Amino acid sequence: MRTIEVGAPVKVKNILYLTDFSKPSEAALPFAVTLGRGYGAKVHALHILIPAPYVYTTPGLTAIAIEAEDENAQAEMQRVESQLAGLQHQTMIARGIDVWPTVEQAIQDDDVDLIVLGTHGRTGAEKLLLGSVAEEIFRRSPVPVLTIGPGVRRSVHNGARFHRVLFATDFSPESLAGAPYAVSLAQQNESHLLLITVMHKPEKLDDSENRIFELSVAEAIHHLYEMVPENAELDFPPQVSVEYGEPADRIVEVAKQCGADLIVLGVRTAAGRLGAATHLERSTAHKVVAHAVCPVLTVRG
Repeated sequence: MRTIEVGAPVKVKNILYLTDFSKPSEAALPFAVTLGRGYGAKVHALHILIPAPYVYTTPGLTAIAIEAEDENAQAEMQRVESQLAGLQHQTMIARGIDVWPTVEQAIQDDDVDLIVLGTHGRTGAEKLLLGSVAEEIFRRSPVPVLTIGPGVRRSVHNGARFHRVLFATDFSPESLAGAPYAVSLAQQNESHLLLITVMHKPEKLDDSENRIFELSVAEAIHHLYEMVPENAELDFPPQVSVEYGEPADRIVEVAKQCGADLIVLGVRTAAGRLGAATHLERSTAHKVVAHAVCPVLTVRG
């Protein structure tokens, strides 16, 4: 996985925009465009044609169905390309049985630094980048993935600048993978940086248990501050917060309260066979992406 040092500037030269031509994909396109302009990056728009089962099980329909699919995809991609006017860009239509192998090849071929995609955040959908497939991509991708969920306001793509960056961690090695990107993006965008962790607070504690809990909170605050190097050139002092409750709910709520326009999360990788990540419907990252009102940048740990 490509990594950066804390405080090092994020460099984006090639953006891979994934689309299945659905409304969620359309909602993600303005972010790919504004990020392309902001970073002076080339945008590679990719659509993957996954053949419908009936195409190969109905005699006499295969050639006709494939031709119709190709024509429809070409027409849709022309509409995407019209919105990329003025940017260095490339459009691609590929055929594949599964999504990830084609995405992985595109990352390698085009030296991709960032993936942008849209999702409605549910699972069990048939279209390409909806629900579980989007999660599989951000758990397998060796580069950061910016996911635009269903609750994201279209007005938040501020010329590819992020004014308030929220980084959430549970201090696991996987979650910490996002810290360098959060610090660097806050530094590069001259933005506010908020670092949070979410803890479970028991309803009743005796005096000794309460002292232990208070010590653990103080330790968590110390670790959050430690993630920002002393020499990090931030325009605003970093803020830290220990929250209580269910992690995904609190992350989304805090992001709303502080007006964050980017959430950064480190995520664990997908293990096992292709598609193994698709059962993780209740994961924190999945829930945050599904309900956040701003984009979510995931970095695989």
